[in-house]
Amino acid sequence: MTIRFLTSGESHGKCLNAIIEGIGSGYFLDLDFINNELKNRQQGKGRGGRMKIETDTIEIKSGVRFQKTTGAPICIEIKNKDFENWKIPMSTEEFDYNSLDEAAKAEIREKIEEKAIKRVRPGHADLPGAIKYHHKDIRDILERSSARETATRVAVGAICQDILRKFNIQGEAKTLSIGGKTTTEEIDKIIDTARQMGESLGGEIEIRFKNLPVGLGSFVHWDRRLDGRLAGALMSIPAVKAVEIGLGKDVCDKFGSKIHDEIYVNTAQTQSQQEYIRHTNNAGGIEGGMTNGENIVARLSMKPIPTMKKPLNSINIETKSDEQAHFERADTCAVEALGTVALNMASIILLDAFFEKFGPDNFDETMENFKNYGKYCKNF
Repeated sequence: MTIRFLTSGESHGKCLNAIIEGIGSGYFLDLDFINNELKNRQQGKGRGGRMKIETDTIEIKSGVRFQKTTGAPICIEIKNKDFENWKIPMSTEEFDYNSLDEAAKAEIREKIEEKAIKRVRPGHADLPGAIKYHHKDIRDILERSSARETATRVAVGAICQDILRKFNIQGEAKTLSIGGKTTTEEIDKIIDTARQMGESLGGEIEIRFKNLPVGLGSFVHWDRRLDGRLAGALMSIPAVKAVEIGLGKDVCDKFGSKIHDEIYVNTAQTQSQQEYIRHTNNAGGIEGGMTNGENIVARLSMKPIPTMKKPLNSINIETKSDEQAHFERADTCAVEALGTVALNMASIILLDAFFEKFGPDNFDETMENFKNYGKYCKNF
């Protein structure tokens, strides 16, 4: 991979961070665009109270000078405003109880204890995470497994999406359904009903990218196939349970002649600008693990959020007794936000494949290689 990134941070910790490697020099970053993507992630009917606290914006710490990338690793930070209310239970330092009087000790212990979690939530990372990492307080699992982490991914992806836009590669996301409903009126109604019942809702979104050149990705090794890389990145988003490209699961129901996208010569073009066209896009823009010149189309199915006011039956890992699951402030529905997260996760994978093809070292060289390849494809 050309682009690598790591994120760090907890839901109620001081901040979220990311380090991005593999972006060359000379790429101007549109900070308004990046911050607007972070804003979009916080939008949508059914979002919870946390969205009223945070106003996510990035602060670039390194790798950028005068808004242009330098080729060095890019470090970004998103501050958690809610940390002001969590300084004691989320402290990164040990408390020196020997230096405190009894009242101060009691206050600290009380604040830590009231945020401790013993009752696991079915559908979340709580139980397997606690067992794997040997945590008796599920707070240590919840904080990192929280979907709050996707804010950092959106920031990284928005940087990548911004670079793709410089080559006229455009992405968009839309909500297809929520709770099985497809119209705005129906969706508003079912979200209101779910909120009143203490329930949560999932749904389906679609992302689409246009103007991608032919040949990103490869068929020669399993891990270079673009559809596999996209599916892995999109499935890594919390609560996503299915990813489909093109017709997806519907390809199993029809004859091959009704599935594969027939190819024609675009006779409207002159011979020097010959292009190949298709009248369908059942493949979703990818054949043999490579872009084929059509729009990339992917759909994601999101399960309902596991944290609910109407708690499920579960267990207490301390007492080993049957109890109801823990509830913590959460969204009723975050399907619209998923569209933004998915769009930007896909942008990371697509820019990585783009850089593999055209080189990442500096903007001018990448643009020249891109234009030359476009001329070659016109005349192939």
